[in-house]
Amino acid sequence: MKTNEVVIAVSENGSTVLDKIQVIGMEYGLKVLGALLVLVIGMWIAKVIKKMVVKLMEKKEMDPTLVSFLSALIHVALKAFVIIAALGKLDIKTASFIAIVGAAGLAVGLALQGSLANFASGVLMIIFKPFSIGDFIEAGGSTGTVVEISIFTTILTSPDNKKVIVPNAQVMGGSITNFSANKTRRVDLVAGIGYGDDIDKAKSVLENILAADKRVLQDPAPTVAVVEMADSSVNLVVRPWVDGADYWGVYFDTTETIKKRFDEEGISIPFPQRDVHLYEHKEG
Repeated sequence: MKTNEVVIAVSENGSTVLDKIQVIGMEYGLKVLGALLVLVIGMWIAKVIKKMVVKLMEKKEMDPTLVSFLSALIHVALKAFVIIAALGKLDIKTASFIAIVGAAGLAVGLALQGSLANFASGVLMIIFKPFSIGDFIEAGGSTGTVVEISIFTTILTSPDNKKVIVPNAQVMGGSITNFSANKTRRVDLVAGIGYGDDIDKAKSVLENILAADKRVLQDPAPTVAVVEMADSSVNLVVRPWVDGADYWGVYFDTTETIKKRFDEEGISIPFPQRDVHLYEHKEG
């Protein structure tokens, strides 16, 4: 009888353990299954939302770089939210996890202040568009044609064909001069004549030079006027308006033509010089 009682007791204990394992397995199995469902469905929804955002921004004709950046940022944020929700299904305390991630993010942010400043500047540049690819600009201490605008840097090609990489924080941290923003530009030249030369004749020659150049615009009209009576010359400003693409051509050609025409017309172009007077000193 005692042997039978022991067998029955062991059998009952074994049944209890199995029941507990089954209960625990069912409980955690359902949690794991729920977490997997949240993860799979959430990731799919995040992907769908990303596509919808991209289509909406493309419909609004937003900058492709901005579309790519914002869609990627939204996608990452949605994925993080889905992962946290899945961890919550497993009864994992996400508050401490979020706190750890936040602390790590703060430490990384402090370590990467310069990169974050470039990143923020890049976002502002993409949103406000102070210039576009192909524009000739002066910014961040460099001058050149914009060939690429990225999140962290702006790449220029200098007039002598050098590749210049400028951090976005430097570009947005100072003044930006966009020479290509307007279709027309004013060429500023100064022509000096001697004090003994005829001002009206010199102005007439300069006006004829501008009138003969088809690249010079008539509206706005070019300006030829006396601007300064300098130490050794009377200076006249020559300010024609041209299309942006013709700026340097008109600048160089007009400068050369002024010299040639002044020589033909007998108009002097003074240059700095010094007269030395010698006096004889007689003793006695």
